[in-house]
Amino acid sequence: MTPPIPVVRMLAAVVALLAASCATAHAQPPPPPPAPSDGDQPLNIGAAATDTFGGWLPDGVTLSPFDVANPIVGLLDPALLGAIQDAARKAAAENIDIRISSGWRSRGFQQRLYDDAVRGYGSEDIARQFVASADTSKHVEGKAVDIAPVEADKWLIANGQQFGLCQIYANEIWHFELAVDDQGRCPPLKPNAAG
Repeated sequence: MTPPIPVVRMLAAVVALLAASCATAHAQPPPPPPAPSDGDQPLNIGAAATDTFGGWLPDGVTLSPFDVANPIVGLLDPALLGAIQDAARKAAAENIDIRISSGWRSRGFQQRLYDDAVRGYGSEDIARQFVASADTSKHVEGKAVDIAPVEADKWLIANGQQFGLCQIYANEIWHFELAVDDQGRCPPLKPNAAG
């Protein structure tokens, strides 16, 4: 049985009306975003924010030299990464577990460390002995790595030269860089990060 013609016309009219209203709703462009005012300040997420991609690790947390999925390890200079992985393999054969407590750092995170040191020590001259600025830190370039625990530091101080790895600062037994000369010798220790 066919519906009466007025019902068909009414259904056709409703469908046409709905289609027209949908087309009109979609034809309107979205409103523009609000224009920035002159008083807008840059976004500041505060000192309590955790810089998870900048090289930050919680206290006491270390990484395997093979954990390249973490940018702290994965963004190390390839030559440094290869050297620390080779050293970790050799150390493991001697029951020493080489761990990374810090590696690659973003410029922003390094600057935060430096600024915190200046506030903590009360002087840029003193802070520079313990923390390099973002402009001078080898961590920002992915060319420095901090090692833990102390047994691994001692092992790397004694054996690191064969991998090109050298302790750089006398006051940081954990900080290593690729620094051997043509004869495979490490340079004399600098007293601290200030040189």
